Amino acid sequence: MIDLHLHTTASDGRCAPREIAVVARRAGLNVIAVTDHDTVAGLREAAEGARFEGVRLVNGIEITAVQEDVDVHLLGYFFDPEARDLAVFLASQRDDRVRRLREMAAKLATLGMPLDVDRLLAAAGGAASGRAVGRPMLARALVEAGYLESRRLAFDLYLAEGQPAWVPRRAPSPAEVVEVIHRAGGLASLAHPGLLGRDEWIPPLATSGLDAIEVYYSDHSPELTVHYRELASRVKLAMTGGSDYHGDPAHGAERPGACVLPTEVFEAFEALRPFRDRKR
Repeated sequence: MIDLHLHTTASDGRCAPREIAVVARRAGLNVIAVTDHDTVAGLREAAEGARFEGVRLVNGIEITAVQEDVDVHLLGYFFDPEARDLAVFLASQRDDRVRRLREMAAKLATLGMPLDVDRLLAAAGGAASGRAVGRPMLARALVEAGYLESRRLAFDLYLAEGQPAWVPRRAPSPAEVVEVIHRAGGLASLAHPGLLGRDEWIPPLATSGLDAIEVYYSDHSPELTVHYRELASRVKLAMTGGSDYHGDPAHGAERPGACVLPTEVFEAFEALRPFRDRKR
C-alpha cells in the first residue's frame, strides 16, 4: 500500500522522522513519502528508518504558495533534496514562518496570553535545524500555558484566518512553487484540492506545468474522489494520494494509510519522471 502524504516532527507532525517508517510498516504500507512543510530536514533520518524497515521512501515536501490571499499547498516528489536553488528557496519560506510566528505571538500577548517565542524556537532546534515552525506550535503552547483547553480552540478562537491573532503569510505563487520543484528535478502535485475548493485554478496551473493533483485524500468523500479523478483526466494531470497523517488525532488522519494511492496510479505518476527530465 502507498501513502504519499505523511508529516514528522521536522514540521508539524508528532512522529520523529526515523519512526515514521515503523508506524507506516505496522499500518501495512510499503511505499511512503514524508512531506513536511517547507523543509527537507527529516528526509535523511526518514530514509534510514525506511531502509531498516524495508519500506520504500519517496522524497517529498509540502510547500505553501499564496494566490489571491489564499494558501495553496503544493506537494513535491522525487526531487533532489540537496539542490541549491531549493535550499535557498526553503530557507526563505522558513524565515517567513518565523516572522509570522512572532507577529502572531505579539497579537496573543496583547490579548493577555504572552508566550516566550524565543524558547519555542529554541525547542524547535533553531534555524540551523532546518525545521519548519508554524501555528500548531503556538496552539500547543497556549494549551501548555493553561490559556486554553485544546489546540482546536486555539485555532477556532485566535489562530485561524479572520481571528484576532491571525497574520497572513508571504509566499510565492503556485506557478512559482511548481517551477522550484521542477528545477530540483521533482514532480509537483496540488494538495487536497477538495479542501482548497478552487477548481477553476487547476487548468491554468496545469498549463503552467503542474504534474498532478491529490485525488486520493483522507478528507475527500467518495464523490469528491470521483470528481477529481475525472478532472485530472480532463486536464491531463496525473494523480497522487495520501492520508496527511500528523500523529495527532486533532490534525489530519488518525493513522498512516487511512487513505492510500492505488499502485497503478502511483506507477503512472512515477512514469512522468523521465518525461519531466526531458522538459527541464
